[in-house]
Amino acid sequence: MKSILNRTIVSAAAIAALGAVAEPSGDRPDATHAWSVHDPNRPIPANVVAEPGRPPSDAIVLFDGSQESFTANWNDAKRKDKAPRWTVADGIVTCGGATGASTKEDFGDCQLHIEWRIPENLVRGTDNSGNSGVMFLDGCYEVQIFDSHNVEPSHSLWKPGNYADGQAGAVYGQNPPIVQPCRKPGEWQTYDIVFHPPYYEGKRLVDPGSVTVFFNGVLVQDSFPFQGRTGWRHRFPHEMKSAGPIVLQNHGSPVSFRNIWLRKIPSRFADTVNGGPGVKQGDVAALRHKLAGESLKLADETSDPAEKYIRLWESYCYEPDRNTEAKIKAAEAAAVAAYTENKGTMADKDRRAAFARFVNMLVDGRWMSQTSPVKMAL
Repeated sequence: MKSILNRTIVSAAAIAALGAVAEPSGDRPDATHAWSVHDPNRPIPANVVAEPGRPPSDAIVLFDGSQESFTANWNDAKRKDKAPRWTVADGIVTCGGATGASTKEDFGDCQLHIEWRIPENLVRGTDNSGNSGVMFLDGCYEVQIFDSHNVEPSHSLWKPGNYADGQAGAVYGQNPPIVQPCRKPGEWQTYDIVFHPPYYEGKRLVDPGSVTVFFNGVLVQDSFPFQGRTGWRHRFPHEMKSAGPIVLQNHGSPVSFRNIWLRKIPSRFADTVNGGPGVKQGDVAALRHKLAGESLKLADETSDPAEKYIRLWESYCYEPDRNTEAKIKAAEAAAVAAYTENKGTMADKDRRAAFARFVNMLVDGRWMSQTSPVKMAL
C-alpha cells in the first residue's frame, strides 16, 4: 500500500455501517468542504409539511384574512406604535389612511409569499395606476406593485408609469422584470420572493444582497444583486442593515392583500463548512476533527472486519493521522479474509460489490496499487 501520509486528502470513499448503507460516498472532504459527496454522516434536513394551498408548517403567517392576525403582526409604517388605518374585510386587507403597513417583527433572509390585487375599476393613470410595493429592511429594497397588464411601449415623457424599472415585478428603479406576467386589474396576483439582505463584516460590505421573484409563478428576478437602496429618480447607497420590518407601501391606491406568509431561511453566509461564500477553513477543520473521532469510535465498536476497514478510512479522510494509518494497515488482512471467504457483511453479493467499488476508488485515487492485497482479492 502506498503511504497514505503523503497527501492530506484521501481519495477513498467512505461508507456508513454496511448494514444500513451499502454504497460508498463520493469525492473526499477538502479544505473547504467538511463532508464528502453523498456523505452518510451529513445531517438530514428537518421535515416541513407543505400542503397544497396552505403555508408550509414552518411559516410565519403574517395575515390569514382575519383582523386579529393583521393587528397582531402589523404596525403603521411611519408611526410604529400605532395600528395602520387599513381595512380588513372578507379575508383581505386594503390600503387605507396615509401610510403603509409595517411588520412588527424584523426579518432578514426570508421567503415571502403574498397575494395582491389592484382595483378592478382602475382607470389607467388614475389611483396611481395601482401603485404599491413590497419593501424589505424597512423600505430599503422594493419589489414594485403596479398596473402593468398589457403596457403599451411608448417613449412619451408624460405617460404614467411607462418606465420599465417601475413596472410590476421590477426591483424598483434598478431592474425591470425579465418578462411581464401581470394580470388585469381586479384579478389576484402572486409574488413568491426570496430575499437576501446585504452582508457586512464589520463595516465592510461583503455581499450586496439579492432578490429572486416569481410573479404569478413566472421567474421575473433571478438572484438580482441590489445596487444600493431602491428609490425614485436617484441611485442610493446601501444602508448598513441586515434585518428590518417588511413594509407594504401605501401610494394612494386601494391595493388589497391576502395570504401573506414568510419563512425565515439561513443566510448564505451562515454555512461555514461546505464551500459556500461564508466558508471558513478553521470551521471546516474543526468539524472534520469531530467527524474523524466519531468514525474512529464506530470502527472500534464494530466486530465486522469489512466495516471496520471502511470506517477507519472514513476517519482518516476527515483527518489524516498516523495512528489511524497503522490501524488501517492492521485491519487490511481481516478485510481481505472476510471478502475472500464471504464472511460477515461480505456474504451479501450487493455489499461485496459495494466494497469492491470502495477499494477501486482507493486504487483510482492512487492510495493503493493494483497489486495490493485488497485489490488482488477482488
